[in-house]
Amino acid sequence: MLTQRQRPVLYAVIGIVAIWLVAWGGYTFAKHSKVTAEKVAAYLRETELSKLSAEARARALRDLAAKLNALPYEERRAARMDDEWNRWFREMTDKEKSEFLDATLPTGFKQMLTAFEQLPEANRRRAIGDAMRRLKQARDEMATEGGPFRDRGTNRPPELNPELQQKVIQTGLNAFYSQSSAQTKAELAPFLEELQRAMESGRVFRGR
Repeated sequence: MLTQRQRPVLYAVIGIVAIWLVAWGGYTFAKHSKVTAEKVAAYLRETELSKLSAEARARALRDLAAKLNALPYEERRAARMDDEWNRWFREMTDKEKSEFLDATLPTGFKQMLTAFEQLPEANRRRAIGDAMRRLKQARDEMATEGGPFRDRGTNRPPELNPELQQKVIQTGLNAFYSQSSAQTKAELAPFLEELQRAMESGRVFRGR
């Protein structure tokens, strides 16, 4: 039997163990519930959008949008570069694509479109070049590491070719984006988000 002096010590030990168990459980839960690009890719592979009912299909698209919005930028970019991403968009209707894109636009995206048009032409060209260069670097790194770009061939996301670059600069990014189809907007999403990041970082206002 415990003495009066031993009881407080025992209770303290029990309390410490309980706190440790709660903390460990919280850490484990957070670790497993954290959204990553790999988990998004797995969700895309495991879900056959074309086989779902209308209600389940809408719920799947909402779930995907929530997962994408929970990702930090680098993970979000990696998720959008997976082959399964293109498969899902091919199976979406134009209405679903538009709604999904609206639900996953990064904060400040529309303001970025307007701000881009107000930049001098030299800065707009620099911003486009910077965004494309960083996307290429990210793709090359993922291919080297055995990521989603390994053996992808012509299925990789499209580049903003010189003709489109000139159109963006001359007609304005806002007009270019608003006139593009939902499919084109989806394909260019990684580039446009990288462009927004370049502008927010201030890199486009500095020299090379």
